[in-house]
Amino acid sequence: MIEKAEFEGFEYIEGGVCAAQGFKANGIQCGLKHEGSINTSKKNDLAVIIADKECTAAAVYTTNKVKGAPIQVTRENIADGKAWGVIVNSVNANTCNADGVEKAQKMCELASKEFDLKPSDFIVASTGVIGQPLPIEPIEKGMPELCKGVNYNGNTEAVNAIMTTDTMPKECAVEFTLGGKKCVMGGMLKGSGMIHPNMATTLTFITTDAAVSHEFLQRALSDVIKTTLNMVSVDGDTSTNDMVCVMANGMAENNLIAMDNDDFAQFENALFIVMVNLARMMARDGEGATKLIQCVCAGADSVQTAQTVAKSVITSSLFKAAMFGEDANWGRILCAIGYADADFDINRVDVNIASRAGKIAVCRNGAGVEFSEEEAKKILMEEEITILVMLGEGEFNATAWGCDLTYDYVKINGDYRS
Repeated sequence: MIEKAEFEGFEYIEGGVCAAQGFKANGIQCGLKHEGSINTSKKNDLAVIIADKECTAAAVYTTNKVKGAPIQVTRENIADGKAWGVIVNSVNANTCNADGVEKAQKMCELASKEFDLKPSDFIVASTGVIGQPLPIEPIEKGMPELCKGVNYNGNTEAVNAIMTTDTMPKECAVEFTLGGKKCVMGGMLKGSGMIHPNMATTLTFITTDAAVSHEFLQRALSDVIKTTLNMVSVDGDTSTNDMVCVMANGMAENNLIAMDNDDFAQFENALFIVMVNLARMMARDGEGATKLIQCVCAGADSVQTAQTVAKSVITSSLFKAAMFGEDANWGRILCAIGYADADFDINRVDVNIASRAGKIAVCRNGAGVEFSEEEAKKILMEEEITILVMLGEGEFNATAWGCDLTYDYVKINGDYRS
């Protein structure tokens, strides 16, 4: 279980995407499967989130040149900065299909009819196997049941519907104050494999009852993603369907955030808290993972250098394999630091390895130091490992999150379509 960090002025609550007032959700098993699948699982595969009133909406998307059809449709639907809800399926990514856009539009049309809205009022997303046509019939058949069942406690059914190889649901929600008004923000995320820092890295849906203009909602999301979901990597593969969306319905009745002030800073802090917790959950639940690994790079001459070095460490396959083996092979850490695309003096680099079991120095000024292999083993036996890298060149720092590389990662991806 990943512990949540404490932040002054924010309180964690339950409820995920339904925690903020005015949001309902649901998820069902409509019977989606892909060609050749023998999967008889009864896991939910279709979800909806719906607001009580029109929301301001913002999103970021994958930078992969291959993009799922739902991304094109969502871009068009929220071009006006508005949305009422989300319709999303798992099992099939609806990507690289000639009829993909048509199917994504159809999903919006089916959902809109149930709520007496327009198809363009919906964000649409899909995740699962790439390159197989999305069967729309199960979605069409299940849509009435899905939408009739929406409720203010439907987050659990919804988050279960977006999971693919995820082994646990990923949700987070916080209460905070804007101008004396209590506000809530909550989110849900799916992501376990095909995860690499490149704009979005996942399907993530965030809801809030705060009042925020589209411009400042987009600005907050684009800022916060750089230090949260963009700093996660499981396997170095950037998905085709990555999407992070935020909807704000304004029902908290705070003064509209439409300028760079203390309320905007507080709103960004809330978004950071939700997204950083979801990011850590995703890294820990990487396919086949047994450990959450975070690399903190400090003493850099710029944020960019710190981010580049931290991500270089957590994406190294050799280092990740060593963490699975609980082997303090610090040379792999220094190797990954050394090929990072950034300028710094490797002869000034210090490295420590830490966990709940303690901290040990393994490198000083770019060279190894004596340490107890027994003590190091004890530190690496913990579920959460921290690699501390000090560059000694400035005041900037960054944190990246990843996981170990295990036998199970190969097994999961060796028969993903079956």
